[in-house]
Amino acid sequence: MNLFADFETRIKNALEQIDLIKEKRSSLDFGRIVVEPPRDASHGDAATNAAMVLAKALGTNPRALAEVIGEKLKEDADVDEVTVAGPGFINIRLSTGYWQRLLATMISEGTDFGRSTLGKGRKVNVEYVSANPTGPMHVGHCRGAVVGDALANLLAFAGYDVTKEYYINDAGAQIDVLARSVFLRYREALGEKIGEIPSGLYPGDYLVPVGQALAKEFGVRLHNMPEEEWMAIVKDRAIEAMMVMIKDDLATLNVHHDIFFSERTLHADGAARIRKAINDLTFKGHVYRGTLPPPKGQLPEDWEDREQTLFRSTEVGDDIDRPLMKSDGSYTYFAADVAYLKDKFDRGYAEMIYVLGADHGGYVKRLEAVNRAVSEGKSKLTVLLCQLVKLFRDGEPVKMSKRSGDFVTLREVVEEVGRDSVRFMMLYRKSSEPLDFDFAKVTEQSKDNPVFYVQYAHARCMSVFRQAREAFPDLDLETVDLAGAIDGQIVDPTELQLVAKLAEYPRIIEAAAQSQEPHRLAFYLYDLASSFHAHWNKGKDSPELRFVNDKHRQLTVARLGLVHAVASVLKSGLFVTGTDAPVEMR
Repeated sequence: MNLFADFETRIKNALEQIDLIKEKRSSLDFGRIVVEPPRDASHGDAATNAAMVLAKALGTNPRALAEVIGEKLKEDADVDEVTVAGPGFINIRLSTGYWQRLLATMISEGTDFGRSTLGKGRKVNVEYVSANPTGPMHVGHCRGAVVGDALANLLAFAGYDVTKEYYINDAGAQIDVLARSVFLRYREALGEKIGEIPSGLYPGDYLVPVGQALAKEFGVRLHNMPEEEWMAIVKDRAIEAMMVMIKDDLATLNVHHDIFFSERTLHADGAARIRKAINDLTFKGHVYRGTLPPPKGQLPEDWEDREQTLFRSTEVGDDIDRPLMKSDGSYTYFAADVAYLKDKFDRGYAEMIYVLGADHGGYVKRLEAVNRAVSEGKSKLTVLLCQLVKLFRDGEPVKMSKRSGDFVTLREVVEEVGRDSVRFMMLYRKSSEPLDFDFAKVTEQSKDNPVFYVQYAHARCMSVFRQAREAFPDLDLETVDLAGAIDGQIVDPTELQLVAKLAEYPRIIEAAAQSQEPHRLAFYLYDLASSFHAHWNKGKDSPELRFVNDKHRQLTVARLGLVHAVASVLKSGLFVTGTDAPVEMR
């Protein structure tokens, strides 16, 4: 149950009963009316802009209209108080009975509280990570992996039909470099002294086992083949080995994709799928033969002014038209992007989300342009850019990895600080902002470490149930009606404040899903944990506020219901972020 959606409906129903509004209802836009928490919690439990939205169309003063609306809202039995603030904001304070019924609903729904039908089953494809299959995942991939995965979880929880996808860039020049790097390690495995890895090849030790596997499988046969023969074999084995490594790396981060889409499939059968995509654009009038202006700045040595097959992307929002074919007649990398996006659209996705690194900013407009041309406006496309992550240890920059050659691997980070710390901290800042990740900070057991603080709140909830079993050995928590025990018991203002914080959860889920900003959920979980810890600490000073009162069984059962609701929301939110909700922490 979404408190704010509930009261938005109630407020609109109340507006329909006001004579001034009834007279001009056909000319009024109720769509801009919102109900949300007041900026200052002391002002009430919910606030609406209804009077400010409608006053101009009604030809009246917003504050005067707010007073009229407020009088009508006071007729609602669940409204305790209505006040008007500023130029016409309406603040509403809810009755204790309403909070108690809402809490009972939270308890009954458990970890499904906050689940939304916002998406209405709309098919969404979230593509994220999609690193070149040339080595292990590094920390630069980590943020996009977490943001993409958490966003996909969030959208699914909000009612979308979500597919998690990884695009394997296995058809570019980097794959030739990979194959040559692996072949060098293969020669090494045969006993040849290879010396220092030549510049331009991948130097990491992670390729040594791949070379050894080739030596075991083929012996010296590959060495005796012409390059065009061994190249195809080594490419296949190398890509397969790299994808096994990549999937294993991602699994350590609790990232699992539904689909791994190979770029090479687009180039199969004479690049039939790319050709089909371009033919489709040509039929729609988006492809022509022409020339492009020279690039700005110093001209590349290989630049030539020639007629090319071009995508008319400037007519669908791009900065320049894009070439689809190279001078040798092969297709450009961009042409493969066109075919891939068309493939997604043909699979029925009403929305496509690309989670890319900040260095891919130049791709945004061209992808948006392709989507407009391919889907003719029938599919929405969003590109989310994740800024860089800088690693520190006690404030000092972290050195590069020996195993990878020139970067810190994702696995090394996860093995040092734990999966949950990595995932939560990658979400604890908006993805469009740079992130400093300090190994020392994310392992602290303090309020300053968000993941510890949130998980500790859940563990504390579980400890309350253990305390209750000790205080009331005959209390069967599996069968007791926690929801039914709430009525008339949860009345303390500090308890109701905690219920109000829980009530924000459905709104947070929908807002984060609509804005595609999973960091909002991480922030909310920290705030909820803070509220819970604060209430716990009040119980230390005021025994009457403690969750377990061995002199008052009925009150204890009711408060266990409140704790159950807190634990359920924490567990639900942590699940969406991809982190665990521990039962105990030491």
